[in-house]
Amino acid sequence: MKVLYERCAGLDVHKKFIAACCITPGADDRPQKEKRVFRTMTRDLLTLSDWLEQEGCTHVAMESTGAYWKPVYNILEQRFHVMLSNAKEVKNVPGRKTDISDAEWIADLARHGLIRGSFIPPEPTRVLRELTRYRTAIIRQRAAEVNRLQKILEDTNIKLSSVATDITGVSAQNMLSELLSGKTDVQKIADLARGRMRNKMPDLHKALEGKMKSHHQIIIHKMMSRIKQMDEDIAELNTEIERHNFFFEEDKIIKHLDEIPGVDKKAAQIIIAEIGTNMHQFPTAGHLASWAGMCPGNNKTGGKRKSGKTTKGSPWIRSILVQCAHAAGKTKDTYLSSLYHRMAARKGKKRAAVAVGHAILIATYHIIKDGAHYQELGAQYLDRIDRSKVAKRLKRRLESIGYQVELKDRERISA
Repeated sequence: MKVLYERCAGLDVHKKFIAACCITPGADDRPQKEKRVFRTMTRDLLTLSDWLEQEGCTHVAMESTGAYWKPVYNILEQRFHVMLSNAKEVKNVPGRKTDISDAEWIADLARHGLIRGSFIPPEPTRVLRELTRYRTAIIRQRAAEVNRLQKILEDTNIKLSSVATDITGVSAQNMLSELLSGKTDVQKIADLARGRMRNKMPDLHKALEGKMKSHHQIIIHKMMSRIKQMDEDIAELNTEIERHNFFFEEDKIIKHLDEIPGVDKKAAQIIIAEIGTNMHQFPTAGHLASWAGMCPGNNKTGGKRKSGKTTKGSPWIRSILVQCAHAAGKTKDTYLSSLYHRMAARKGKKRAAVAVGHAILIATYHIIKDGAHYQELGAQYLDRIDRSKVAKRLKRRLESIGYQVELKDRERISA
C-alpha cells in the first residue's frame, strides 16, 4: 500500500498511561519504529510532544477512548495534525492485542492513510459546547427534581399540580412556602394566586387541602432550594453563553437559525456548539446528516435492503433536533409542520420527528455555509410539487365513499 505520511505516530490512550509508537524512514527504506510509554500527567504529555517533534512527526493518530483523549489532544493539537478515530475502525487483529501492539497498529494505519479523523471543532466552539452541554444537563436535572416534587406533593394529598400549570411558578412557590411554614388556612393561601390562576379559586381551595407531615416539609424544602439553585445556575450559564456568542461573532448565525420554525435561540446555540460554524469539515449537507445520525443507514445485501435505521451519531445534536422537530410540528402553515404531520400519519411521530430534524439540519448547513436566511416553502409545497398524485389520491378517497368525481384543471378552463 502507498505510504502517505512517512513520519507519523500512533497512541493507545489509557487513563494513567499512553503507549506510543513513532514511525520514521529507516536507512534501508524500511520503516523504523520506536515505542515508548508515557504517563498522562501534563508534564509527561509535554515530554511526549517534545519527543514526537524531535522525531519529525507530522501526524498523530489515536482512538477516542472515553474522555481520556481530551488532555492528549489539548497538548498535541498545537504542533501536529491529530487524527481522532472511532475505536471500532482501528480494532487490532485478534490474538495480537497488547497496549504496545495497539499503538503500532494505529501508527501503521495512519501511515497508509487508513484512518478517518473524527470531526473536532476548534477551541472556541469546544468552549461553547461545554457550556451548552452543562446547561442541558442542569435543565434535565431540574426537570427530574420537579417531577420528584410533584410525587411528594401527591403523597401529602396536595393536588396543586392538577390546578397550577407550573408548580415552580411564582404563585405555586408562594403557596408551598406558606404550607411549609405550617399554615393550614387554604383560603388565605389560595389568595396568593396571581394572574389566570385566580379564575380557578374553587378548585385551588380543594387542591390545597392535604396532610403535610414534618418529613414532607423537610423534603419539599430541600427540593425547592435545589430547584432555585439550579435556576440561578442556568441563568448564569445563559449569561456566559451570550457573552461567548458575542465575542466570537456567532450571534448573526444564531439569529438566522432562529428563523427556522421550531428552532429558538437556545436550540440554535446548541446546534452551533455541536457542529461549529465552518462547514468545510462536511463536503455536503448529506455528510453532516450522516455524522449527526439523522439519516437512514445503508444495510443492503443480495439486492435486498434490510434495516434502514438511523446510524449512531452525536446524542446531543440528535436530541435538540428532535425537540425542534416536535416544536415545528405545532407551528401553523409551515413546510416543516406539513412534513411532520404527513410523515406522522404514515410512519408515526418518532420517525416524523427524525425526518423533520433531518430537514432542519439540512437547512442549517446551507444557512451557515452560504450566510443565507431561511426560506419558508409553505404548507402546500409538498402538494404543489406533485399535483397529479394528490388529485388522484383525493379522487380515490371520494369514490370510495360513493361519489363520482371528474377532475378538471381550473387554469385550463379559465383559459
